[in-house]
Amino acid sequence: MKALKHFLVRYKAWIMAALAPLGGVWAVFIIGLIDASFFGIPLDPIIAYYVALNPRKLIAYAVMASLGSAIGSTVPYLIGYKGGEAVVVKKIGQERFARMHALSEKYGDMALIIPALMPPGFPFKAFELMAGVTEMRYLHFWMSIFVGRLLRFIILGLLIVAYGPEILHFLADSFAHHRGAFFAVVAVLVVVIVLLVRWLNEHSKQAAAHAAEAAQATGDAA
Repeated sequence: MKALKHFLVRYKAWIMAALAPLGGVWAVFIIGLIDASFFGIPLDPIIAYYVALNPRKLIAYAVMASLGSAIGSTVPYLIGYKGGEAVVVKKIGQERFARMHALSEKYGDMALIIPALMPPGFPFKAFELMAGVTEMRYLHFWMSIFVGRLLRFIILGLLIVAYGPEILHFLADSFAHHRGAFFAVVAVLVVVIVLLVRWLNEHSKQAAAHAAEAAQATGDAA
């Protein structure tokens, strides 16, 4: 929380001035790219700032920030892919590596989508490195990052619209003091979304199959 306040006080005005000519949409893309690639720049306060200024562009901000984050995440992915297990073990330790590796093997894409939903302070880069070590398919990796970040930024944007930028401090405090409950809520949300997407996919497949059968029946009758 202190780091977030320090950033807001010292760096936000400078970043806003430097990226102002690009407009908010490109600003969140660039910051997301830098944050995921090289060094962490808290992206959530930037999105909160722009959404508060222009709520109608909420989806555009969320999409561009997620796109930048997904593209930038290629860097840690490649480090893990090329460096192998030794790189990640050196960074997070053998015991933690074993737990994360087991989660990646068991849950696949979900083991990356859920961490991507977590707020600043969560060690997400370790999961990106792990995806490279386990040689996760790059398209699956990219889409998992994009989907997780998109959900996170849309939810954040909706909260900003509903309650104002002050909600960001409340969320940071909640995450700091109630991480277990925070993880549980996020996990339930992801499961609901995944089940909904699967249901929609099955529904569309069934509709396509019925349409094909109807077309075939019409052709046979002719």
